[in-house]
Amino acid sequence: MIPWASPFAQYTAHRDEIEAAIAQVLGSGDYILGEEVEAFERAFAEFCGMAYAVGVGSGTDALILAMRALGIESGDEVITVSHTALATAAAVLATGAMPVLVDVDPALYTIDLARVEDAVTPRSKAIIVVHLAGQVADIEAIGAIAKIHGLRVIEDCAQAVGARQHDRRVGSLGDIGCFSFYPTKNLGAIGDGGMVVMPTAALAAKVRRLRQYGWDDNRDTEAPGLNSRLDTLQAAVLKAKLPYLDADNARRMAIAQQYTAGLSGLPLTPPAVRPGTAHVYHLYVIACDDRAGLMAHLADQKVGSAVHYPVPIHRQKGYTDRVRVPRGGLPVTDSLVGRILTLPMFPELSDSNVAHVIAAVRGFFERVH
Repeated sequence: MIPWASPFAQYTAHRDEIEAAIAQVLGSGDYILGEEVEAFERAFAEFCGMAYAVGVGSGTDALILAMRALGIESGDEVITVSHTALATAAAVLATGAMPVLVDVDPALYTIDLARVEDAVTPRSKAIIVVHLAGQVADIEAIGAIAKIHGLRVIEDCAQAVGARQHDRRVGSLGDIGCFSFYPTKNLGAIGDGGMVVMPTAALAAKVRRLRQYGWDDNRDTEAPGLNSRLDTLQAAVLKAKLPYLDADNARRMAIAQQYTAGLSGLPLTPPAVRPGTAHVYHLYVIACDDRAGLMAHLADQKVGSAVHYPVPIHRQKGYTDRVRVPRGGLPVTDSLVGRILTLPMFPELSDSNVAHVIAAVRGFFERVH
């Protein structure tokens, strides 16, 4: 079976570097924060083109701590999308704020600029821009809207580490950037982990305090925080893998090009790419009418697939009464979630693997048509 993602393949590709990094940490006796975390923070900040980076326990915590550091609190509203991982809205709710969910662009699946203005109220404090599946959202236009209304722009870069708009990487395009290092991500840990990147020392100091109970260097607090530290072992693993990220992303792009060429002419929609950006294909998401049939056929052909995400946040039973959807609803989101399908995508896929996936997809449409 060709899986849709394979953290194990990523581990085996970099086994020597990962195991050496783990051994170094185990032998150091330095297991919480410390030099390995600081070294990875410096390297990741430089990679993103930001001045500061603060390692935290997960991508969800990164969003929570970023919002807390920006002063978002109970009674505020944060505009984002419903077509995203549940973590985006869960983080907003964890601050006490209200997620306001808007629709996505029907071709690019990122936040629809035309819907943002309709969502702004006097309680609006920020926009979380989700760079979904590796696609860069139109953050320049979002930034212009945010400036008019005095809103902060938070980048959810969980699925787009290394992606660029022109010559700038995601995370450096808004007021603050948030990353996940969940094992399936383009830069994945062997466990959980996250990072917040920011341009100022003052904002970095706030996030550092908030990630550890609110403590300063003297263990005094001005506001309560969390216990959300990037594990030292994970930091060491991530630092060992970071030098390979651009090459791994380039391989993802090459696989995407093979898919798009090989699936041309079929009654399906391949991923679009926003002009002026570098899509890093955390996921390769197609859309088709008979998703269930295609998934069953792919399984028969030993090809894994997945749906990201079958139930949008505004339709989740645990969230329906805890989010706000502006007038007009989310017709694009409600339509696309029944058609989208994720094909296998990770840099260790061989060309023969890719050819097999293409043949399996083509075989389904040739059989039914």
